Amino acid sequence: MKHLRIAIVALAAAIASAALIYAASPPDGKRWWSYVEALANDQMRGRLTGSPEHRKAAEYVAQQFQKAGLKPAGSNPDDKDGFLQPVKFHAWKLVEPESSLELIRNGKPGRLTLGEDAIIGRGAPPAPSIEAPLVFAGYGLTVPEMKFDDFAGLDLRGKIIVIFGGGPSNIPGALKAHYQYTLERARFLKQAGVVGVVTIQNPHTADIPWSRTALARFQEVMNLADPVLNAAADLKIAVTVNPDRAGRWLEGSGHTFAELLALVDAGKPLPHFALTASLRAKTKIEQRDVESQNVIASLPGSDPALKGEYVVLSAHLDHLGVGEPINGDAIYNGAMDNASGVATLLEIANSIQEQKIRMKRSLLFVVVTGEEKGLLGSRYFAAHPTVPVKSMVADLNNDMFLPLYPLHLMTVYGLDESDLGDAVRRAANALDVKVQADPEPSRNIFTRSDQYNFIRAGVPSVMLEFGFLPGSKEEGLEKAWLQNRYHAPSDDLQQPVDLAAAARYNRLMLALAEAIANAPARPQWKADSFFRRFA
Repeated sequence: MKHLRIAIVALAAAIASAALIYAASPPDGKRWWSYVEALANDQMRGRLTGSPEHRKAAEYVAQQFQKAGLKPAGSNPDDKDGFLQPVKFHAWKLVEPESSLELIRNGKPGRLTLGEDAIIGRGAPPAPSIEAPLVFAGYGLTVPEMKFDDFAGLDLRGKIIVIFGGGPSNIPGALKAHYQYTLERARFLKQAGVVGVVTIQNPHTADIPWSRTALARFQEVMNLADPVLNAAADLKIAVTVNPDRAGRWLEGSGHTFAELLALVDAGKPLPHFALTASLRAKTKIEQRDVESQNVIASLPGSDPALKGEYVVLSAHLDHLGVGEPINGDAIYNGAMDNASGVATLLEIANSIQEQKIRMKRSLLFVVVTGEEKGLLGSRYFAAHPTVPVKSMVADLNNDMFLPLYPLHLMTVYGLDESDLGDAVRRAANALDVKVQADPEPSRNIFTRSDQYNFIRAGVPSVMLEFGFLPGSKEEGLEKAWLQNRYHAPSDDLQQPVDLAAAARYNRLMLALAEAIANAPARPQWKADSFFRRFA
């Protein structure tokens, strides 16, 4: 009981200190916005992974960390570039005029129009030529814990499967998200002998309209150069289908797109059946090797017994670079996605220095590259950490938190998976902010940003974003932003942003980091959390 009282007193003191930080921090958000401006102006040309502008942005972040008194933690600390961790990639791009997709029925080819009917992309480079039968395999999902297997009883060796994303509603969201993750799905595809995957985009859950999905086909695809970390190397083709054109793939099968979509929307299992066509693909690609940068900095803790443990603050630096123009603008600036999150880390570092805050545990600031290419920079860091993995006690990820309206409600991804969620509740309550769990688990946000690579390394993690209630004005603002600005050139410095709300978010993140760094015990996974298996 004595130890319990000591722990409670220490935790209460941490929360009280967090509240003082909140009260003392500047409320206007102007400095935070200046960092966003530095990273998302047109001269940065969208910070594409491996570009000179990304390198320039990485060096800017390193300089700001150094000014804030942080220590280099990327590579050799005596090196002038010691904040940077180099990451090597293989990049490829489709030469579309010399590439084609055809559906073959009864020996007769039916040409598909790239960009209108479907796109080729994602994962490892496609084979120069492939022709294989098509099988509709439901969600393409295998969940051993639920004894659910879309591949059971199907002969898929040498076949190309056609699938929807998602899974039945009786499978918990964490399980569905995990087994849809690239590394996990690739394992089961390889076991089944699948040579290609065709995914029909669900128009009801897609973050962006098909028109922008089609434009994305002109971007380079990247894979980590380390073959051990390259998940999809065994697939010979990956295709995404325009839902408006999905009927062509199902012709003669006895099933319609509307029928299957209704089952998906209802969260029901999907049938499995052979399609009447084979897919013939011919591709030509251009390839190159690319090097990009993670930026890593540390703030040593003050407690001799705890300074060897790290609270990680992460965000991704990269965006989409220069691409196909929309309304005459070809620079995909990525102001909210994710100059905003990197700016939060810079703001936190400066606030700690200005307020002379001392924390018992150390902080590790991890700004990663290649998130837009498939969480690749954080995957590399998790495989090649610059501090021992077991020393990282928590990851607080910052990605596109969208300060579009005043902050009164926070959505916390991973809220109920570890006692980090309990820490968020306490810190937010002290600052008069309410919290909620993920209101849209079907979007798989928890496994679609960099925190998931920390989770797979056993590190309890959360990601915080502005929250909204169903049917609210705030929901309308966020949905409109996703529809009109997400992965578009209009995610720029001209968009309306609530600076006071962003400042409130930054103060909350600092308060949370300090509470975890000073807590008597490191965060733990909840006993019933699926993700506890990684610890």
